[in-house]
Amino acid sequence: MDTFFNRRYPGPAMIRSLFFAPANRPDLVLKFPRFGADCCVIDLEDGTPPAEKVRAREQLATTVAQVRAAGLQGMLTVRVNVPASPHYLADLEAAFATEVDGVVIPKLETVEQAFPALHWIDRLDAASPRARPRTIVGGIESVRGVLNAVALCEHVAAMGAVYFGAEDYAADIGGRRTARGDEVYVARSMVVMAAKAAGRVAIDQAVVDIRNDALFLDDASRGRDLGYDGKICVTPGQVKLAHRAFSPTPEERDYARRLVAAYDEATARGIGTIDFEGRMIDGPLLKRAQQVLALPAAEA
Repeated sequence: MDTFFNRRYPGPAMIRSLFFAPANRPDLVLKFPRFGADCCVIDLEDGTPPAEKVRAREQLATTVAQVRAAGLQGMLTVRVNVPASPHYLADLEAAFATEVDGVVIPKLETVEQAFPALHWIDRLDAASPRARPRTIVGGIESVRGVLNAVALCEHVAAMGAVYFGAEDYAADIGGRRTARGDEVYVARSMVVMAAKAAGRVAIDQAVVDIRNDALFLDDASRGRDLGYDGKICVTPGQVKLAHRAFSPTPEERDYARRLVAAYDEATARGIGTIDFEGRMIDGPLLKRAQQVLALPAAEA
């Protein structure tokens, strides 16, 4: 039966930066168009104090309309409160009553927790299909969420992307956070593997030391090496850094072009493995070069 339980929805092509602003601060949300993030998030969860949540939800439609009128053309989502929260269902209803591209569900731990959002997406897509598909960005940021990451990525049909929340994960498991992040390496790896196995965009952990650009770039480089596509950003400056970190440099693009050209010339002569600039190149390395060329160039 073709239901939202087994239907595969197309997800976003790319999210190098997932940038948040609190829902109770429309003045900050209205600055989204300035920063150029790939996905902007109006945050009803951690960014909005408990006493402000109801008011922020009630003004959500106005906030969304205002930021769209301010010129935001890119992907816009709403982070709702956690599925166990009394706000969860009301947040979903408010979010899907606006012209957002989807919702961010934090601390997602079971497939069943996503069903209310899937119902909304299925219902809206049937009534009013749109060019940019509605999607779910799932937050995997607890021990149980990490252990269930494979099921979440495989079976939440409309979940186009997931992010790994290291701070919440560390708090949940009771560990200590370090700048290097060895303590979350296994969980961080499990999330990106689950995402890539299911064809989802994978967004890497936040760096909360907001004045340490070198740490952000180092952590982003580690995330890119693991296979992540982008990073949670908590300041506008981190958006630019994320785009730099998760876009190929001119040197990387030039190398990839040369490699692909050399490989194409060799395969035309019936050769499947080549010596290219001192390296043995075969199918997997060709695929990596093609992936580099498919990404947007690094911004100046």
